[in-house]
Amino acid sequence: MADTPTVLFVCVHNAGRSQMAAGYLRELGAGRVDVLSAGSAPKDQINPVAVAAMAEEGIDITDQVPKILTVDAVRESDVVITMGCGDACPIFPGKRYEDWVLDDPAGQDIATVRPIRDEIRARVEALLDELLPEPAARP
Repeated sequence: MADTPTVLFVCVHNAGRSQMAAGYLRELGAGRVDVLSAGSAPKDQINPVAVAAMAEEGIDITDQVPKILTVDAVRESDVVITMGCGDACPIFPGKRYEDWVLDDPAGQDIATVRPIRDEIRARVEALLDELLPEPAARP
């Protein structure tokens, strides 16, 4: 794995789960991890409830835009985290793949999205502990 690992988060719409995970990893990784996110069928904007849930954590993801999953994004990543995107993600030898089973925040209210957000944070923190030998100061 590279000195600065690259992590790609993939979900169908790249509007909720993958965007929240990317937001946490950018924040908690403090520049020590390159973060990408994409979707197999991206929406035209990020889920506003996901934006609100992350804002409660002090993380602003309003500048992010859903992106289409490309072979190049997978190729340049060391770790690929899928979240309910099925078989849409290409497989390359030597990559680390994980599938995080998480409820989809699409169409949910903030009270329903908060536990999803909190589960994503816990998984991102565990991923950071595995990827980086020395923990960064966490906000």
